[in-house]
Amino acid sequence: MSVTPPPPVGPDHDPWIGLEPTVSRRYVTVVVAALSTILLTIVAFLMPVPYATLEPGPVFNTLGEFNGEPMLTVEGDVQTYPTDGALDFTTVSVTGPDGRLSFTEALWAWFDPDVKLVPMDFLYPDGETAEESDARSAAQLASSKDSSTVAALRALDYEVPEQVSVADVAEDGASADVLEAGDVILSVDGTAVSTPQQAIDVVSTVSPGDPVTLVIDREGAQQELSITTRPAEEDPEVPRIGVSLASTFDLPVQIDNNVGDSVGGPSAGTMFALAIYDLLTPGSLTGGQRVAGTGEITPDGEVGPIGGVRQKMAGANADDAEVFLVPAGNCAEAADGDDFGMTIVKITTLDDAISSLEKLAADPDAKVPTCS
Repeated sequence: MSVTPPPPVGPDHDPWIGLEPTVSRRYVTVVVAALSTILLTIVAFLMPVPYATLEPGPVFNTLGEFNGEPMLTVEGDVQTYPTDGALDFTTVSVTGPDGRLSFTEALWAWFDPDVKLVPMDFLYPDGETAEESDARSAAQLASSKDSSTVAALRALDYEVPEQVSVADVAEDGASADVLEAGDVILSVDGTAVSTPQQAIDVVSTVSPGDPVTLVIDREGAQQELSITTRPAEEDPEVPRIGVSLASTFDLPVQIDNNVGDSVGGPSAGTMFALAIYDLLTPGSLTGGQRVAGTGEITPDGEVGPIGGVRQKMAGANADDAEVFLVPAGNCAEAADGDDFGMTIVKITTLDDAISSLEKLAADPDAKVPTCS
């Protein structure tokens, strides 16, 4: 038997010596690349993205209480009637202007059918701050309260006169030191006006730089004032007098809307109006059902589209609503998904909503306008 001697060892003879550095560098390169990929992936998933989410928010029964007191109260010697069921206004929870949505959160939102992902500047144009957003929402809510009250009273055949008032005067505008906030505009260049649009239309008939004559009421005293128009910043061909206008109403019935500042925006107007109508008429408009809905409303009872209708439907479903009122302008979006087993009613006016609810109160299977 022969024995083969072991191979010589040493730097000149070890077969692994020459390979060791090469394997080590390759291994380190692979590990570093893998760790870098993992780290970059983690960073990417945690990085904020310029998007916001719209999610189902809470619902509030306009026939019930808000923060421990009735949401709607009627002042004075006016007959009100008991009712039942619910008329819920729906809300949407949105990412605030200072919020930072991560890529992971945006990805989850993308696949959630009840959540809508939108560009941040869609909700907050021109870098709007949280304070500015809150102020805008509060102003929209205040206008919605007024419009809903007027619409409901007019649906009840009350006469509700309207006037044009000056809401704000631009400090460097054409009306600075001439008009004051609270002035009521009675006529423009001899034409009587009772709505902001009428006043705007008359001013628009002159050329920028031409004067217009306004008759106003200031604290009960009438005055005639001349204002020289100026070109609008967005269009030099359009005349402006440098004021913001609003409608004021002489209400025959005083309705107090006790919704606080925890909600905002104009979209509860239709449900406010329905609740006021229900309180001032005999019987139950809901027929005992839980009715939810949304829609901006004008003083004349026109119902306009709003945002986040799918999220509001999901919120209504979570509160066991049986009927959901949808502005006609939102019907396509409302029909693009689950109806959650609710009766989806299309409305274009307050009268539409009242008529449909009266039919459903008498017969839950009654045929009413729908979005399908």
